[in-house]
Amino acid sequence: MRMLVTGKQMKAIDAYTIHAIGVPSLVLMERAALKVAQAAERLWKKGDTIWAVCGTGNNGADGVAAARMLHLKGYPVRVFLVGNPDKGTEEFRTQLTIAGNVGLSSLPWQEGEKEECGLLIDAVFGVGLSRPVEGEYRQCIKMLGAKSIRSTVAVDVPSGIHGDTGTVMGIALRADLTVTFGWEKTGTALYPGREYAGRVEVADIGFPGQALDAVKEAEGTAAGDFAVTYGDDDLKRIPRRPAYSNKGTFGKVLIVAGSRNMCGAAYLSALSAYRTGAGLVKLLTVEENRQILQERLPEAIVATYTPDQLMEGRDEFRKMIEAQMEWADVVVLGPGLGNGPYVEYLVEDILTSAFVPVIIDADGLNAIAGHPYLTSYYTENIIVTPHLGEMARLTGESVDQIKENLAATALEYAGRYGLTCVLKDAATVTAGRDGNLYINSSGNSAMAKAGSGDVLTGIIAGLIAIGMDEEEAACLGVYLHGRAGDAAASKSGAHSLLASELADAVGSVMAMV
Repeated sequence: MRMLVTGKQMKAIDAYTIHAIGVPSLVLMERAALKVAQAAERLWKKGDTIWAVCGTGNNGADGVAAARMLHLKGYPVRVFLVGNPDKGTEEFRTQLTIAGNVGLSSLPWQEGEKEECGLLIDAVFGVGLSRPVEGEYRQCIKMLGAKSIRSTVAVDVPSGIHGDTGTVMGIALRADLTVTFGWEKTGTALYPGREYAGRVEVADIGFPGQALDAVKEAEGTAAGDFAVTYGDDDLKRIPRRPAYSNKGTFGKVLIVAGSRNMCGAAYLSALSAYRTGAGLVKLLTVEENRQILQERLPEAIVATYTPDQLMEGRDEFRKMIEAQMEWADVVVLGPGLGNGPYVEYLVEDILTSAFVPVIIDADGLNAIAGHPYLTSYYTENIIVTPHLGEMARLTGESVDQIKENLAATALEYAGRYGLTCVLKDAATVTAGRDGNLYINSSGNSAMAKAGSGDVLTGIIAGLIAIGMDEEEAACLGVYLHGRAGDAAASKSGAHSLLASELADAVGSVMAMV
């Protein structure tokens, strides 16, 4: 598990280290610059002229210091400045003076318009950028973006990327490598910042652990308020299967899914739950789906109903639902249910009779969006798994608004209703009811296919069935889902991956447990 920080959190850690502990800011800066210079050395090739393009803040000061270190080692380096150096920070002016004292001069960025650059150190903006890039800063970034630069190293975050949200603030530079300090920033874990950052290298420059602890305490926060992301080592959190066991040991999953001519979602969710380790999986679906589901997945129990039964025999139907709820250890509600008038009542019956975790996806969420009173039945063991369009319907916000504030949107929804929210995107975020935030690092574009979300619901349900709590099952389920996508795409390629292949690949990841 890796921790991620926002710009505000990083600034607080930096300030505590400098003012409370007494580490001089220039000491931290020299350490940061050394890491950047070392990264540039690894990327440099004979014939490259190195440019350090620097703003006048402390990010720019890091860039000037890194350029000076490279200059002293004999590399061909040029320093170009964006903004008025006389208005720069004290540290920036100090670094500029030191560079001049060792024979490294600086020029306005316009002087480089007609020159060529082989290796760029991007030190224009750091994590403090909070408004759109304008004026000469925009002109400079546009000029750099038009050049044929072989490699770019970004200092902390790529210039133009919001350090918290990953949003492009009007214009941004693309990096091959981003050297960030202390901890990775949330803005390079979320898209589009993640794509602009290239490979992210976290450099230890000496922030003491007590600075992090002090910032958490000062903010009155729990550790969970710092976002985290998982890696393969976290797969060991998945419970092992004891030798002395039976199918009941590994839980019972009820999947309420599918409608007429739409049985694929139910199948994929059930298959994935089994691949993740569930002992028993039951599908509750419309009668028309019975035969094909029994043929495709004979391991699953199939129970059926008709919409007429649901609409006309409400009391009897509810008794049937209550009996199914007593059987289940975890419920999946929504994949492929369709938008018939009966779906509202089906969702209501499930939510009002379930005393186990319920994972709500797809048409289950659409029913809730269309009938907001259903949110009154939310409980703390609910997991919602909307994609951007479904989240827009649930919240009334536009897709663009949600994309720009992915983490905040998930956190707000989870906090408002006291549940777990898995907001699906290229970098899926999972928010817990207590403010915990997880940003996923696995997966790839091959997974952008119909059925991928159905596989995720089955994975999360399977993890709960074998003993994980709701929030961790959601977080780790998202990571496992992405790793299965990585494994499957390595065989099928980025264009050809099918959701059924994704479900089958879950087994190869579970084998790592």
